Amino acid sequence: MADLPAVEEDYGPAALERGRLLFAGPCEFFAGAMTMPQLPPARGPEIAFAGRSNVGKSSLVNALCGRKALARTSNTPGRTQQLNFFDLGNGTLSLVDLPGYGYSSVGKAKAAAWTETTRAYLKGRPELKRVCLLVDSRHGLKAGDEDIMTLLDKSAVVYQVVLTKADKTSAAELAATKTAMAQTLKRHVAAHPVIRVTSSESGFGIPEMRAELAALA
Repeated sequence: MADLPAVEEDYGPAALERGRLLFAGPCEFFAGAMTMPQLPPARGPEIAFAGRSNVGKSSLVNALCGRKALARTSNTPGRTQQLNFFDLGNGTLSLVDLPGYGYSSVGKAKAAAWTETTRAYLKGRPELKRVCLLVDSRHGLKAGDEDIMTLLDKSAVVYQVVLTKADKTSAAELAATKTAMAQTLKRHVAAHPVIRVTSSESGFGIPEMRAELAALA
């Protein structure tokens, strides 16, 4: 395992416990949507997870909720083919696992439909409180990430970069990636200034992310 940096201590014990309790509670899949008419009525504030295919969105949702198979994961990119909605804490918060982008093996018509629905959701969902933009910590921003960031800037939807797979890189490389990312985010008006670093495999950064998301409920 990589030599990970210390977790930023920006949440006290009470906030960490509130996050733990929320994500330890009931969490159930309640809807999947491939088109706008299929989007379910909101059950409460929503947090969406966006990112390139195989960046670890479903794995992060599972890690946050302490489950192994709540959100479907796969070694094959592009398997999440709809917007998946999960009810956390009986309406306290909804987690939305978005289809990944940047993978081209799926049919063009189907990929276009996912893209259209995802973009429409990101632009026009009043209950959407934050988008977690997941970025592989080994690679940094790639094609498609900046497009989503620009879309969210124009839509005035707050988004937060979450670096994933931190256990697969070194502390020095992580620090360099965070520094470069912070400089990029200064050019984006809707970007949250705090960059989260996580590992779904080791659990690194998961308690702090639970606390941050629980504060939005």
